[in-house]
Amino acid sequence: MTDAPETDFANKMAYGDYLRLDLILGAQQPRSSAHDELLFIVQHQTSELWMKLAVHELESARDAIAADHLPTAFKMLARVSRILEQLNNAWDVLRTLTPSEYTEFRDQLGQSSGFQSHQYRAIEFLCGNRNAAMLKPHAHRPEIVAELQAILARPSLYDEAVRLLGRSGFDVGQERADLADPRGESENVQAAWRAVYQAPERYWTLYELAEKLVDLEDYFRRWRFNHVTTVERVIGLKRGTGGTGGVSYLRKMLDVELFPELWHVRTEL
Repeated sequence: MTDAPETDFANKMAYGDYLRLDLILGAQQPRSSAHDELLFIVQHQTSELWMKLAVHELESARDAIAADHLPTAFKMLARVSRILEQLNNAWDVLRTLTPSEYTEFRDQLGQSSGFQSHQYRAIEFLCGNRNAAMLKPHAHRPEIVAELQAILARPSLYDEAVRLLGRSGFDVGQERADLADPRGESENVQAAWRAVYQAPERYWTLYELAEKLVDLEDYFRRWRFNHVTTVERVIGLKRGTGGTGGVSYLRKMLDVELFPELWHVRTEL
């Protein structure tokens, strides 16, 4: 036996073949001669790859909660929090882009904007922040609209958590008739979470689920905050390339809560 590495890959699976690196590394096509446009492209492309994994894990965690496979869901939710940590770290790299450097290629973006990321939309829809009007930026891509509509047609991650509370004996009230509609905050659900937090030993599994969800949203809020800070650092208060108010729009998004009862119940404990 020898521990020499394999060097002949003429008819074998190599590292680059398995990962399709020819496609991935060929996907960076700057539209200008600006040195820093590659940074901008790579940061956003890698973020989209992490978001693809986050969507995969969130869908699986939702299904695991629905099937009462809570330990499996906990593992997946913990992974999503780590993914969001990676997304947060990516802003640190993009913050090295100065306003002077960004203006060298900003015009090449046209009307493209992170606001149009359908995977970001999928993450919000999966977690529970639902607004069918947000399908409009994707109307030119029917296949993407169909994917997002399929997510809206099913319970969100938080819907399944609330359903679990109901299966555990809590009165969580009536579920909204159309799952695609925004979910209203519920006093019943908040009372259920209050009972869980007041007796964690009795409701340990629900208690752990609650904290996994809070962890997830904690990292998600940091992601949004870092987005706002990065944008303001690079473009100030200019309008976004996609037509939004830029920083002013992003600041409004900081007030959106994915799991409101889990945050508001803390005031009552």
